[in-house]
Amino acid sequence: QVQLVESGGGSVQAGGSLRLSCTASGGIYSTLCMAWFRQAPGKEREGVACVYKYDTIGYASYLNSVQGRFTISKDNAKNSLYLQMNNLKPEDTSVYYCAAYAAVSAAACGLNGRYNHWGQGTQVTVSS
Repeated sequence: QVQLVESGGGSVQAGGSLRLSCTASGGIYSTLCMAWFRQAPGKEREGVACVYKYDTIGYASYLNSVQGRFTISKDNAKNSLYLQMNNLKPEDTSVYYCAAYAAVSAAACGLNGRYNHWGQGTQVTVSS
């Protein structure tokens, strides 16, 4: 059974930085595509960034509004996923979720609706 546990949320002022972490356990092949999603109150959940577990060229997909400010990374040895968030804006305030699914290839790994493993979420609050 796959378990995803997030940490690193908190409250910062606009322009600040936070780093989210997600540790995965159980089911290596179920976490080939890993991503960060977020959901603000009253809004639909949206994909923020994703990366293929065995990517070797540094390819990742990002939500347009976070491109250039957020960086997704992974440490396969630690079964961990990270999201470095810089220059945070009030509109980034959300609950952030780590998610994973068994993508068949790097090309199939994207910010889509196929994720079937989810963490409990961590709150990020950005004040102006």
